[in-house]
Amino acid sequence: MSDEGRLIAGRYRLTELIGRGGMGTVWRAEDGVLGRQVALKQLHMHPHLSSDDLATLFERTRREARSAASVTHPSVIVVHDVVEDDGRPCIVMEYVPGSTLDDLLRGGGTIAPGEAARIGLGMIAALRAAHAAGVLHRDVKPGNVLLGAEDRVVLTDFGIAMTSGTSTLTKTGEMVGSIDYMAPERIRGQQPGPASDLWSLGAALYQAVEGRPPFRRDTAVETAYAAVVDPPAPMRHAGPLEPLIESLLAKDPDERPSAEQTERALHAARSGATTSAVSTLSAAPTSASPDRSGDTDRSGAAERRAGASGHGPGRPPGSEPGPPASPRGAGRGRGRRRRRAGVVAAVAASAVAVTAGASFYAMSHRGPDSTGSHANRRPAASSPAPSSAPKGYRLVRDTRLGVAFPVPDDWKIGKRTPDEVTYAAPSGLAGITIGTVAPAGSNPVTHFSDIEANTKDNYPTYRRLRMQRTTFRGRPAAVWEFTFQGRARLFRAIDLGYGREGDREYDIYLSAPAAEWDTYRPVFDQVRDGFTTTAT
Repeated sequence: MSDEGRLIAGRYRLTELIGRGGMGTVWRAEDGVLGRQVALKQLHMHPHLSSDDLATLFERTRREARSAASVTHPSVIVVHDVVEDDGRPCIVMEYVPGSTLDDLLRGGGTIAPGEAARIGLGMIAALRAAHAAGVLHRDVKPGNVLLGAEDRVVLTDFGIAMTSGTSTLTKTGEMVGSIDYMAPERIRGQQPGPASDLWSLGAALYQAVEGRPPFRRDTAVETAYAAVVDPPAPMRHAGPLEPLIESLLAKDPDERPSAEQTERALHAARSGATTSAVSTLSAAPTSASPDRSGDTDRSGAAERRAGASGHGPGRPPGSEPGPPASPRGAGRGRGRRRRRAGVVAAVAASAVAVTAGASFYAMSHRGPDSTGSHANRRPAASSPAPSSAPKGYRLVRDTRLGVAFPVPDDWKIGKRTPDEVTYAAPSGLAGITIGTVAPAGSNPVTHFSDIEANTKDNYPTYRRLRMQRTTFRGRPAAVWEFTFQGRARLFRAIDLGYGREGDREYDIYLSAPAAEWDTYRPVFDQVRDGFTTTAT
């Protein structure tokens, strides 16, 4: 290395290259004055950058030093000095021997939930200290988490941190950070807050236990849209961390747990206590959200329970074969809980600077979301029916429900009511149901929660896998997955509901034997992606 052995600012001698990124290089160096090992972050010179861009880059580096230096905590990197080298600022920090969380996860590696919870506790302690000092990190990711000796966890690289009261260094429509860990509100161009760092923590924990970031797609643009629109893939290895990660990845910042709740849940999850972790999250409202308990209309609860008999996620014993009935019927037409719900904004047109600002991706205002719609537009009450279906599927148009969607060629129409229609697989054990509810409530997750209350009362074999608030076609939406026991086998189901309050809610529901879930789940995806409304 040509720089090895070079003396910086007459004091710091570079001894070993320990890291290199798009914006800079980190060296282990010897402090000649105090005789100690330090880490020195040295910026790259980019000949393609203008003088204004270089000035912004240098100021960002100085702010990184000031931001980190303003936070005092064992889990936050210690900044010793800021010096110049050929006109470029260099940050001198404590040297933490060890590796990063990213090193540990490289190549799809995972760690046990208990170990992930331990690392998460160090991260949340650092974030609590930073937020208390008025500093948002804005780039929480595995690569910025150092794993030191004696189980020390250190959050580093405050390069794009933002301190209360300071001006932004990003241009309009530009976001700097790592897209895999960027909160939906930042992607939409909204003002970040402490909840944005907590979302990034959730994304890092998801990768730690599942081996991949929760929304990674083939391109940065697709990843950004998935983070805003799609639910994460179901977790298979999160164990007691699952409810916390699911809560941290809520699309709406107000729905995420506070830092204090997150810390308590991590302590509970580290001990393997899933129940404790869940109760910890639900014990109190988030710091960013008021207590909504006073907004709940519970007057229909008894009626829902009394009227639930004969409905829910399964037919009475003896009814197999045949796909189990949709659970939506248990809650339709009954008292609903009303809660204030934030409006989920569409994806704003923006340019995303990935990882360190070296590459920019234009997110066109005409870009499709994960379902092919234009996420930045207010959706019309109706949309054109598709003219074709994927290979192996046929297009069906249901004028009564005002919808069109593809179904497999060999699936036949089965049960029909004024509010829904079911198509069944040849085996009779799997089915897709399209249903409507009018008028829609404030968010389908409220509707699903009402139905779940009935389900739990009447079907003891019911087990929730996830219930998550999201958006679909630019409208409030929810995804609900669960399992339940039929007469002879275990079933699994997924339900997507979407609709704007006062309009109509549409539901797409698939149930199938759990042992054959990987075979039937793609049917749900095809129906969802090809689903359109055809009438106002």
